Amino acid sequence: MTYDRNHVVLSVRDLSVTYQAERGRVRAASHVSFDLHAGETLALIGESGCGKTTLNLALIRQLPKTARTSGDGVIYTYRDGRQADILKFSDREMRRYLWSECSMVFQGALNSLNPIIRVSDMVYDTAKAHGIGRDEAHKRALRLLEQVRLDPARVMRSYPHELSGGMRQRVLLAVSLLLRPQIVIMDEPTTAVDILTQRSILDVLKQLREELNFSVIFISHDLAVAAEIADTVATMYAGEIVEIGPVNEVFYRSRHAYTLSLLNAAPRLSAGAETLESIPGKPPDLIDPPSGCKFHERCAFAREVCSQTPPPLITYDDEHQASCYETERVLAQSEVTRKVAAP
Repeated sequence: MTYDRNHVVLSVRDLSVTYQAERGRVRAASHVSFDLHAGETLALIGESGCGKTTLNLALIRQLPKTARTSGDGVIYTYRDGRQADILKFSDREMRRYLWSECSMVFQGALNSLNPIIRVSDMVYDTAKAHGIGRDEAHKRALRLLEQVRLDPARVMRSYPHELSGGMRQRVLLAVSLLLRPQIVIMDEPTTAVDILTQRSILDVLKQLREELNFSVIFISHDLAVAAEIADTVATMYAGEIVEIGPVNEVFYRSRHAYTLSLLNAAPRLSAGAETLESIPGKPPDLIDPPSGCKFHERCAFAREVCSQTPPPLITYDDEHQASCYETERVLAQSEVTRKVAAP
């Protein structure tokens, strides 16, 4: 499905999230901006702790009490064209927004399902909270469970512990679509499953996108999965989006040194790519981050200005953005690396 670049369903502007810790405030997400379009899959990639999950929890206002959110707005566009800032929703408006407009498939399916109720009860409770009758909820659930390649009758009467990990993950996907939201956030949905189940989940997700026309924010450590499922890829480092653009541009014409480092550290099956290049050092302290570009201490391309002044996010080729002073050198190395790795 080709997404509609003329229809923005979610516009995030200068969003920041901090957590209060004993040593000070943790800057988990810093000045994040992006647009999510109708039918688009946006993949967020980066090391653990870079802010991917925090960012998405902020989008559904499910952060812990120690978190503080600021920014110019998270503007959601309803199907009828109305717009509203999610950050300003009342508790009642937020409850109405969740599941019916935006849902989330959390990492770790077993922890996301209530262990003492059947799948059917979870379906009916979710539907009831949004004014949908039991019969309609039952009909929708059976159809969705069939679409995610499960036995609807068996799964509806099952408790979570009676299902395999892959089945539970697909149950979560089905329930997330029960109220036909415009946006589905997926946090590492294929991490804890085997390669065959992963393949099945990705195929199901593609099929459902075609049929139901929803947008996806997809969090993943697996670059191969992101490359397959995404239309747009955003690289996060130390709470910031440092590169964002069409998937082929970001992966084959990288313009930020961190994105290139991630790609070089990923295993490949092609000839000439037997040696993995690890990223030196460790992610920065988000309470007291380094000056300038936060990646400069680990970057092979860094020069003096990188340690002094944060690079601006600059647009290249209309849709591709990166915040790096050495974009041309990174691009040249990226193209060389991709040619060497090509079969």
